[in-house]
Amino acid sequence: MKVISYNLRKHRAAGELEALVNEHGADVLCLQECDVSALPDRVGDLVLAQATQGNRLGLAVYYRENTFRLHSLRAIELKKSLHDRMLKPAHERVMGVRLYDIDDGREMIVASFHAAPLTALNSLRRNQIRSALTELERLGPGIPILMVGDYNYPVFKENLGQTVRDHGYTLTLSDERTYTRYRVFKGHYDFATSEGFDIDSIRTLPQRASDHRPILITARLE
Repeated sequence: MKVISYNLRKHRAAGELEALVNEHGADVLCLQECDVSALPDRVGDLVLAQATQGNRLGLAVYYRENTFRLHSLRAIELKKSLHDRMLKPAHERVMGVRLYDIDDGREMIVASFHAAPLTALNSLRRNQIRSALTELERLGPGIPILMVGDYNYPVFKENLGQTVRDHGYTLTLSDERTYTRYRVFKGHYDFATSEGFDIDSIRTLPQRASDHRPILITARLE
């Protein structure tokens, strides 16, 4: 299974999506910072599962409908940062979908995630990640979970990695930095946490209109 995660930078990179999906043969597309009202029902061969509704800048998940059947979905609110409370950019920071693989009859949960911005503490983002994974488990106990997106966590990843492991998940970074526009903020922002998946690779794709580079996750169920 190939999953692309992309922070669109306030929807600026939306015009790249169809070419991106077609070029890499994506099966699932997870978006952050998208204008929900402007999203198409389809991107290439992928169909929109759902997008968040309460955000100024939302999340969305697309999937390949000849490979998967949509079972259920859930938008999740997480503990808010001061930035969220004052500017109200995001009520829901996780968009999770439960998919049924038509060919092998197995189920999985794939989620698009966007953590609080860098103005918040890393401890808050760790809290958000733990809470997000716990809430996703409610979509289907025991079902493999893959959560990808913008974690806004460029430094001190050893603490994050330990938090994720303590929760029973694996943290996987991409092969190159995903945010390079401003030197002081360079680093790996976009990556994956998973349980029940073998992550073959996470490849950082070329930068275009967004200040984030998209990532391509190649994974399979254990």
